Amino acid sequence: MTTFLKIDFVSDVSCPWCAIGLKALDQALARVAGDITAELHFQPFELNPKMAPEGQEITEHITQKYGITPEQADVNRENIRQRGEKVGFAFSRADQPGGGRSRIYNTFDAHRLLHWAGLQGGGVQKTLKEGLLKAYFTDGQSPASHEVLVRVASESGLDPVQAAEILASQAYAKQVRERESFYLSQGVHSVPAVIINDRHLISGGQPVEVFEQALRQIAAAG
Repeated sequence: MTTFLKIDFVSDVSCPWCAIGLKALDQALARVAGDITAELHFQPFELNPKMAPEGQEITEHITQKYGITPEQADVNRENIRQRGEKVGFAFSRADQPGGGRSRIYNTFDAHRLLHWAGLQGGGVQKTLKEGLLKAYFTDGQSPASHEVLVRVASESGLDPVQAAEILASQAYAKQVRERESFYLSQGVHSVPAVIINDRHLISGGQPVEVFEQALRQIAAAG
């Protein structure tokens, strides 16, 4: 008998651990496929909600936000790159195309587009999420750019004209703010936060084995 799980993946498209966590969760779900089926919903979280549209140089931002040195920031980025490599996600190096994501950006419009994609069904929201993560972390493109967002939406199977119209308006802004406020009120202050059946929380970009074990335990407990 197959157990059904509802999974809310609370994350930001500028969060490297969210990219790692999503890949690891995907692989864990593949391992339990036969025993567990899951419906994945992507929920909004902004790491930098007050970030200006033009963004900020990434090392400057990280050293200011976390009180670390540029050298420590470089070490952290390399650790993240290697963790991504293990699960099949490519973070570009500074000397590669994409530039190692040289800036951090405002992601609110990306979340509005993801909310719209979630209303379309058929897995297109996940395709868009994966496309946006790749655009930023692998290709070094701005998730605040409407041109980038429309292109990735089109590549994900969404209507580019409708995507452009949404971005040019304030469509889904209220809904995104409400979802962000809800998860903050539930104590989610770091991402990724993987919430299963509205009550079980797995925090962080965990290894595949940790996700697999948690999925099996939750499914077994009913």
